[in-house]
Amino acid sequence: MQSLAEEIVSFSRTRLRKQCTRVTSLSGRRIIETWKGSTITVVEDPVPPERMVGYVQDTSWDLRVGVVKPHLLLGSQDAAHDFGTLRKHKVSHILNVAFGVDNIFPDFFIYKTISILDQPDANLLLHMQECCDFIQQAYSEKGVVLVHCNAGVSRAPAVVIGYLMSCDDQPFEAALSLVKTARPTSCPNPGFLEQLRNSNMDTLKGSKH
Repeated sequence: MQSLAEEIVSFSRTRLRKQCTRVTSLSGRRIIETWKGSTITVVEDPVPPERMVGYVQDTSWDLRVGVVKPHLLLGSQDAAHDFGTLRKHKVSHILNVAFGVDNIFPDFFIYKTISILDQPDANLLLHMQECCDFIQQAYSEKGVVLVHCNAGVSRAPAVVIGYLMSCDDQPFEAALSLVKTARPTSCPNPGFLEQLRNSNMDTLKGSKH
């Protein structure tokens, strides 16, 4: 029987078995790490065609804030959850129209949560008066309000368009143009756009009742 010292002396790296490890990064990138002796080989692990999403996923934070008016900002939940971004834009009020997104700085900002589903058949106008009242509250208190949903693409822009139509007496096309200029990624779902396009200022102002 070999002693431990003899086993160590006779040890050869070539006798090591090949080891293979698959790693998935936070961004979804899949890597295969293969060890053979002291050599490591790293290659991309191809994604099966049936699991490919058809577009490049962007997992970075979206901290861009669109300035619609000096007191009215538009953004995503990422901006609403980044304290530095909120302070940079002097935000005092936050209107959260997302679904299932927490308000994480209640000691520093005045919040209003109105959960709206991003579905074409959801009744956006039902919530418009309450949203407008909160934005006007921020304005009357000389504050700055950030309106956000999840991605800052559909619900929040639709609410801001409704506010501009209701409280600024802007026609639909002008309000839509202003919102898209402030935040180019704005793209309310077709149902929201249809509701806003077919409404008038009186309808929006009385939508709560």
